[in-house]
Amino acid sequence: MGATRAKRPAAASLVAAALVIMAWGCQGGDGTGPPDKRVPSSEKSVASAPVLAVKIDNVGPARPQTGLQEADIVYVEQVEAGLSRILAVYSSRLPSVVGPVRSARESDLELLRQFDRPTLAYSGAQTKLRPAIEAAPLNALPPSKAPGAYFRSGDRAAPHNLYLRPRNTRHTTARANAAEAAGLRFGPAPAGGRPVTGHTVRYPSARFAFTWSADRQQWQVDMDGAPARTAEGERLGTATVVVQYVTVRPSLFRDRSGNTTPYTETVGSGTALVLRNGRAYDAEWSRGTAESTTDFTTPDDKPMTFAPGGLWIVFAPR
Repeated sequence: MGATRAKRPAAASLVAAALVIMAWGCQGGDGTGPPDKRVPSSEKSVASAPVLAVKIDNVGPARPQTGLQEADIVYVEQVEAGLSRILAVYSSRLPSVVGPVRSARESDLELLRQFDRPTLAYSGAQTKLRPAIEAAPLNALPPSKAPGAYFRSGDRAAPHNLYLRPRNTRHTTARANAAEAAGLRFGPAPAGGRPVTGHTVRYPSARFAFTWSADRQQWQVDMDGAPARTAEGERLGTATVVVQYVTVRPSLFRDRSGNTTPYTETVGSGTALVLRNGRAYDAEWSRGTAESTTDFTTPDDKPMTFAPGGLWIVFAPR
């Protein structure tokens, strides 16, 4: 996205930064979203495992991506022009290379407040968003702060060729899975559910399909109608898919073409669909404040459990 830096008086910059920080820090967004239906009696604090989050490109020229299969959590969100982008979260394992890396969005700041000062690797951000990133409780890691950790691949055209070498950063792995550190539970499937062979999530200009493979015991991923693959050519899959229904509203920002950047609200409550072991389970989610983590529960208010293995969380408009 990265617009050129504009020269502004210092006072105007401070006012703009304050407005941006207030916007992403508020629980209720623009006030038009539904109120929380349920707030946990004892809210979970932020996850304490060291987390590296990488913003990853997701258009045709960026595929296949590198390093998604090692992520503890893969978040999928809508961006400008109805397209999609990925935020991959690493803690228990670090791949040697991740990418292609792209620019940060305002929604990332609220989403990542579930973790204790995570590192956010991204290619850049537009000028108006930079004060909010610098003020956020995270370690910002664009190429300007870690030039030795990034490189350009010669087999793709810019901007789809920027990659990160995580081991060239100060980030280290932990034995804790980022999802478990955030209070999400892995274990036997809950009672109920219904057998399904697949499920599709659609954005205005992108779609994700997840098809159950009994042989591989995972949901195989399709992106925009084509099988998603790893950089090594294997089918990309995951043990659990969570389709989290959220409010997606306009943010304060636009891209270079004038498209408004969507803001995905991850504080609040709503419904979700959990896919695991070839079955679909209705669920509810709740996150009381930006400083707390997200609860996923069954309709009878018991903690939702996920299948051991990869976890994809796809933010779908309500």
